[in-house]
Amino acid sequence: MHTVNENAEALVVASKEIGLEVNSDKTKYMVMSRDQNAGRSHSIKIDNISFERVEEFKYLGTILTDQNSIQEEIKSRMKSGNVCYHSVQNILSSSLLSKNIKIKIYRTIILTVDSYGCETWSHTLREESMLRVFENRVLRRIFGPKKDEVTGELRKLHNDDLNDLYSSPNIVRVIKSRRMRWAEHVERIGGRGEAHTGFGGET
Repeated sequence: MHTVNENAEALVVASKEIGLEVNSDKTKYMVMSRDQNAGRSHSIKIDNISFERVEEFKYLGTILTDQNSIQEEIKSRMKSGNVCYHSVQNILSSSLLSKNIKIKIYRTIILTVDSYGCETWSHTLREESMLRVFENRVLRRIFGPKKDEVTGELRKLHNDDLNDLYSSPNIVRVIKSRRMRWAEHVERIGGRGEAHTGFGGET
């Protein structure tokens, strides 16, 4: 197995061979290991190029951490989903569009942003609850209030009401389904290939 220094040197050499130069400001490295003392140095230096060691960085839009914690990534996804939701909330409450159209807007735009990269998530029940709370807030905007049968007043939809009205798989089921499909894909690869990690530039 190659060491971090060997990988860094190979990256620099390969870049030079095709006329490129590694940008040290945008190229970081991270050590993920059960051994807390693994890769203790804070940076490595190859041909006067210094690579900084970091505890987390964003790669292809996903936050990776050296402890393989997914909490920060889920928070980041929910923040992006919330921004997306606020950009279309007036559309979701418009009386000019049908509920089906609004649900399609949610599933194709907001849900896509909120669950980006979820195939690699390993979340807890607490995080599942956070995701459901976010989704229910969007659904309440889509379906609007409900008239109370006793008082005749309009009230906010309860979670049970939303479960009855929203027939599509909820966000947690969507994520679990995508994770299962990804696991099946990886299993099909079998001996034909391996998953590799390497140096990545921050986005």
